[in-house]
Amino acid sequence: MSAAAPLNAALPLPINLTANAVSATGKAWPVMPPLGEPNGLRPCCAFGYDLHAELLGLPVPWYQLNNVVDVDDLGRHQFNDSMLTGFANLTGLSRENNGIVYTTRGGFIDTAHVRDTADMTLYIFTHLQARLGQGFTLQPGDELAERRLVFRRFQPPSSLAERYTLAAWLAARLAFQLAQWHEIAQGYGMQSVPGFSEAVSAYSPEDLYSNLLGARLAVSLILDGQVKSKGMYEAAMTTALRQALIALGAQPANATRFEFDMLDGRWWDSKRRVPEKYLVLRRNYQMGDNRRATPVPGEQTPPLTLALPHGVLGYDFASLAALQLWQGHSMAQLPPPASFYTDKDFARLAAEAKKQDSPPAK
Repeated sequence: MSAAAPLNAALPLPINLTANAVSATGKAWPVMPPLGEPNGLRPCCAFGYDLHAELLGLPVPWYQLNNVVDVDDLGRHQFNDSMLTGFANLTGLSRENNGIVYTTRGGFIDTAHVRDTADMTLYIFTHLQARLGQGFTLQPGDELAERRLVFRRFQPPSSLAERYTLAAWLAARLAFQLAQWHEIAQGYGMQSVPGFSEAVSAYSPEDLYSNLLGARLAVSLILDGQVKSKGMYEAAMTTALRQALIALGAQPANATRFEFDMLDGRWWDSKRRVPEKYLVLRRNYQMGDNRRATPVPGEQTPPLTLALPHGVLGYDFASLAALQLWQGHSMAQLPPPASFYTDKDFARLAAEAKKQDSPPAK
């Protein structure tokens, strides 16, 4: 990316997070070629800070995960499309700086989750916008199940600008459904790294609100014509993420640590180590794309609701495309579906997980 690209994106961008606002564009902007699937490992942050870890039940000495980030130290966004990117994220060599920020209107925000769903929205959009109305299937990699995005044949709008708008919002809806499935898969035994449980992260209180924020930011950038190239998107996302966090009332790092301290023993257990499941004591099993952040005790600022539309321009998204989750090679504790799971099964699967998730008595 050229040195000038981030400077061009430094001005405030027209992001709109109002729940019932469905933005549109007046033109079909140029779009980069279809992207590869976001498949680098962008480590998500277990709830808490200064976390220690264990491996095979043994403490990992000298390892400590800070887990808190400041809004002025987020680094430069990098589309997560290669294992090299994943290696950089895991080793701390990435241009990004991810962690958790406390905000007065959106609770705790995990920037890794925001970035992941923004990238997934863009990935889907770059494959969809030129093929809108055609029947085809897009298959991201497996997550406990075989994930299929099935697009149905239909008559799209004649206006190129309306086609562009429809594709943007449909991509965001599907990306957020993938994020919801990720929480369910983690709760039912998914392991991205064999032998390393991800149950500690499943339904973490900040996760899906952060994912939904990422979907909304990606739509704003797409509709503003910020996706002509990967470099343009990365520069715009760098600006948009900081801008959105400030709008949500982002607090400095010491305030985030204070809020974590106030919740120690109620939402998390600082005496436990990653990946112990009950390091996280408070989970949010709500599914759906109309959300407020998990309420933080004592916060008086009115929260900001985030939502996604279920259709635009007279089109119902459910009739245009669907996420199907077919039986994979390792369903772990998840009962295999009769044919496939869809988003209609999410609430039931999360409710079953909630029944099984009761922290042990101290």
